[in-house]
Amino acid sequence: MTTTLPGAAPVLFPLTFGLDTFGDVTHDEQDRPLSHAQTIRNLVEEGALADQVGVDFFGIGEHHTNDFPLSAGDVVLGAIAARTSRIHLGSAVTVLSSDDPVRVFQRYSTLNAISGGRAEVILGRGSSIDSFPLFGYDLADYEELFEEKASLFAELMKGGSVTWQGKTRAPLSHQDVVPHTEFGPFPVWIGVGGSPQSVIRAARLGFSLMLAIIGGPPLRFTPFSQLFEKAMERFGRPPLPVGVHAPGHVDVTDEQAREGFWPRYREVIGSLSETRGFAIPTRESFLREVGPQGALYVGSPETVARKIVANLPALRATRFDLKYGMGGLSHEALMTNIELYGTQVVPRVRELLNKVATR
Repeated sequence: MTTTLPGAAPVLFPLTFGLDTFGDVTHDEQDRPLSHAQTIRNLVEEGALADQVGVDFFGIGEHHTNDFPLSAGDVVLGAIAARTSRIHLGSAVTVLSSDDPVRVFQRYSTLNAISGGRAEVILGRGSSIDSFPLFGYDLADYEELFEEKASLFAELMKGGSVTWQGKTRAPLSHQDVVPHTEFGPFPVWIGVGGSPQSVIRAARLGFSLMLAIIGGPPLRFTPFSQLFEKAMERFGRPPLPVGVHAPGHVDVTDEQAREGFWPRYREVIGSLSETRGFAIPTRESFLREVGPQGALYVGSPETVARKIVANLPALRATRFDLKYGMGGLSHEALMTNIELYGTQVVPRVRELLNKVATR
């Protein structure tokens, strides 16, 4: 179905709801970290459950650290594809700057074949830069790497033989890149965390826009959605959807969600403060982020649903992906999160938005 969101032109795209994970290492009942292998096996179970409870998309974000051991998310997505029949599967994100666009295309066109046309990919420059030294890339080339590789990826998505030349990889001359997609091009998004230049790049290349809102007031990203719409018009392209990726945690009550999430959030964000420039969270700052003006969607199904409803139309977006999980939470807590999100949050958001649209 399509809908009309308040304060915006008629929407051409269906409302869709996803779950994203970075494969955060979970803990057992004694609060001991599980092995990377068990964390990955559990992730397959989580993806299968997301399909069963009606979630539209399941994404895995590429990371290369001890706390986030999802360095080959497309392999895990292939395992999930074999156990599901409906849900779309993709990256959240793929760090294209330190990868080869041809190999990314090949991996996700293979996933598209395995899943029967359910693959998507979200491309990013890499706010987490662990992959750059790992694969021998210079951070001084951060912008150029993404610009060139995103341009090549756009050429690959057109289908047919590819001719391309740049500075960051070997040229291609009338190259046939396989496997060919069976159902036409799969959806491609560019993840944007705060750069207007990235918004314009997405429009120029003809990719959808995914707003990664991980802190602060979500509505400060509204100008990015507006810029994307104007840029699409300027480049003579038809409209494409805007999505929102935001962290959170759903439990039966607000108190259970907040008290379960807060100590893990404090530990993980605190540990990333030096390398990522994050402020060390306090209880006060946490409560501000889970409040109406913050970026965290933490609470009961009703609380989380109402916050999505408050932000999605204002951001001119028709897709919401909840980044679930936080290092140290249990697999059982994540399974509860997924079940509540699919069976209660998503239906409630649809209900509330439909009520607003029909007034």
